[in-house]
Amino acid sequence: MNQNYHYATVSQAIEELRKKGFTLDFNLEENCIVCESDKYNVDDFEITEIYRYEGDSDPADEATVYGIESADGRKGVLVNGYGIATDESANLILKKLRMHRDK
Repeated sequence: MNQNYHYATVSQAIEELRKKGFTLDFNLEENCIVCESDKYNVDDFEITEIYRYEGDSDPADEATVYGIESADGRKGVLVNGYGIATDESANLILKKLRMHRDK
């Protein structure tokens, strides 16, 4: 898994991930990942793409875009605040997500 910074905006990163097949929209809830009304175990997913964005003048504009994938092929996008904007429960869930390591 490599950190990528080459898209100018969060929306451009999301658009490119969509083109790569990351079509689901994931969100974080307490101890799980949610897509529409379905809830998934965090341990079933790994992070395969990551893009970080820092606000030029406002730390609240910081965000991280994740491309996440399950072992059974569900691929989607998870966008979360970064730095000051990240809450503690989100940090705990994100730590549980496995990072894909390129060999």
